[in-house]
Amino acid sequence: MMFCNKKKLLEVERVVKANDRDYNEKFQYADNRIHTSKYNVLTFLPINLFEQLQRVANAYFLFLLILQLIPEISSLTWFTTIVPLVLVISMTAVKDATDDYFRHKSDNQVNNRQSKVLINSKLQNEKWMNVKVGDIIKLENNQFVAADLLLLSSSEPHGLCYVETAELDGETNLKVRQALPVTSELGADISSLAEFDGIVRCEAPNNKLDRFSGVLSWKDSKHALSNQKIILRGCVLRNTSWCFGMVLFAGPDTKLMQNSGKTKFKRTSIDRLMNTLVLWIFGFLVCLGIILAVGSSILESEVGDQFRTPPFWREGEKSFLFSGFLTFWSYVIILNTLVPISLYVSVEVIRLGHSYFINWDRKMYYASKAMPAEARTTTLNEELGQIEYIFSDKTGTLTQNIMTFKKCSINGRVYAGEVLDDPIQKKEITKEKEATDFSSKSKSEKTLHFFDQSLMESIELGDPKVHEFLRLLALCHTVMSEENSAGQLVYQVQSPDEGALVTAARNFGFIFKSRTPETITIEELGTPVTYQLLAFLDFNNIRKRMSVIVRNPEGRIKLYSKGADTILFEKLHPSNEDLQSLTSDHLSEFAGEGLRTLAIAYRELDDKYFKMWQKMLEDANSATLERDERISGLYEEIERDLMLLGATAVEDKLQEGVIETITSLSLANIKIWILTGDKQETAINIGYACNVLTDAMDALFVITGNTAGEVREELRTLTMFLLELMISRQGMFWVKRWPYEFIGRAGEGAVELILQDFIQLQLAGYIDVIAVIL
Repeated sequence: MMFCNKKKLLEVERVVKANDRDYNEKFQYADNRIHTSKYNVLTFLPINLFEQLQRVANAYFLFLLILQLIPEISSLTWFTTIVPLVLVISMTAVKDATDDYFRHKSDNQVNNRQSKVLINSKLQNEKWMNVKVGDIIKLENNQFVAADLLLLSSSEPHGLCYVETAELDGETNLKVRQALPVTSELGADISSLAEFDGIVRCEAPNNKLDRFSGVLSWKDSKHALSNQKIILRGCVLRNTSWCFGMVLFAGPDTKLMQNSGKTKFKRTSIDRLMNTLVLWIFGFLVCLGIILAVGSSILESEVGDQFRTPPFWREGEKSFLFSGFLTFWSYVIILNTLVPISLYVSVEVIRLGHSYFINWDRKMYYASKAMPAEARTTTLNEELGQIEYIFSDKTGTLTQNIMTFKKCSINGRVYAGEVLDDPIQKKEITKEKEATDFSSKSKSEKTLHFFDQSLMESIELGDPKVHEFLRLLALCHTVMSEENSAGQLVYQVQSPDEGALVTAARNFGFIFKSRTPETITIEELGTPVTYQLLAFLDFNNIRKRMSVIVRNPEGRIKLYSKGADTILFEKLHPSNEDLQSLTSDHLSEFAGEGLRTLAIAYRELDDKYFKMWQKMLEDANSATLERDERISGLYEEIERDLMLLGATAVEDKLQEGVIETITSLSLANIKIWILTGDKQETAINIGYACNVLTDAMDALFVITGNTAGEVREELRTLTMFLLELMISRQGMFWVKRWPYEFIGRAGEGAVELILQDFIQLQLAGYIDVIAVIL
């Protein structure tokens, strides 16, 4: 730790001791109270006045009020200015105070939530704001998590618990978290938990939701901590009766609050426009005042002697220039009505009215949840009509995020869940084909419909590649299983893709039954088989794959892997070249139909080699420096020389009303950008399916550059093509009709180049939609 001042510590590493407030207080960690409000009683007036004076009209009228207090130049009473100024500032202040009151109310509601905290060997109800770093908290089902916790134990076997992270990442799928085996033994024993004195050394507070690194030291041993051991503030405990956790980060140090940022003063485009207009009006007023002041000085010099001498002139002294200077300010006061302060009053009233119209709009009422629209602030309502671009995620936003297994390719052979009539258009199931009969399998999922009997025939004939393919689907995943009240097997999935694949394997006779930290049990064609779980190589956005290493009952060690074909194909053994080419063609066909695809591969491992690799992995997990890099390198080392099994294809249907919504937005001249991690063919197919791309468009340009230079070169080529296209169509070309140019760029990456340059092309009106595949 390094001191930056007496009050605040600049953290490079956090050290927390369980059940020891005195030890943790010396580090001056933040408490669990949160503040999202902008003002308090003392700061409201100065801060709000400062914000309001950033409006040019308000600053102008304050300046005008000061001028009117000078008797020599004041031609109007100061009441004429102060009344409208105070009215405008008061109305805006009341609105700002109301918005901030609701923030305070929300803060108080959250800070005063109750949580069970272990204090003096007893569970006591404490307000969230009184929770301290190092405290041990008990959470119960459907309860919000009070702070960032290290999971110690839970009601579920092996220290498992399920959390919903919707408030963090918007995903409603349940995530699985698992306590360390050494702490899961503590269970719900209060005396054991009260005696727990483990020390955690971990990273400093940060906003990375998907990463955590630390080490727990307890009973003369060290245990590596990862994101799977942590429950973050904002999560909700689901399907778990209770769990205990140790507070690592509280209040503003939690990852949720680190991502929130400070409440900032926002100025809308209407405000900016009015400021600009007021500046122009004020400029006109100054010019007019100068002309009138010059005329007054000339008149004073010519015929001024015929009139009464101004009281501020000394006897025998006359200064026509000074008289003109004072006259200029008098005219500024007289002509102050040129600056429309009432415009701001009108705009505030209109904003308030619009917010109520939104709240009352019956077409924006969501009947299924009895939820009306709610305008939480009045300042941004006018921005709704000025939106030009919408950036949307695909999965779960445009699509239902409900995956269905449709097709697969195994050892170079396609097994189609649907029969395709036309190789270009989306194919339909023919009447001649009948769905595969899963009725003989008591634990099959009735909602899965697969229209290819040959896959069942291959399973029954004992095709080893088909069996290995389905075995991989049943083993390589993060799904958790449980039985409901009716005794039926139910899966809890973190990803709908995994759920679809595990369900497919289940229907074809390879049923995932249960898992523990050391084993995975599946049922293979009616025979229970337990595999020893040796290692789990988790998925992330960089690896784009996940792997599991297991030992089968015969003692053989195998690595099963699934992931993006672009990544997995690079890891294949050279002997897979022919199969890779054939499978790649199948993947392109699947992607062209809008299906989500994954490649499937495996590798047999030598026992001696694996033990050496496992020892290096244990050392890497215990490291505090460059831990992630060392683990990633070990993953890369073992995930090589894979043998390709095939590929899967699942369908994610569009949400209801997506096509109509996008069509309406397009009619409003709003440009829509869709971000997706799918293959290029899938992305283009989805674009056509949801009307972002249409057949009426002349051409589709695909930018595939990965560096700034590559993207710049492709843009130059595209620019020349468009110029030639316009010249050929119109016969002549005017440079002033071409507003596109290479402008200064905010970033150095390919993404920034694409967004800035292509938005200029769209603004030019020469391209309707551009599909960008990154």
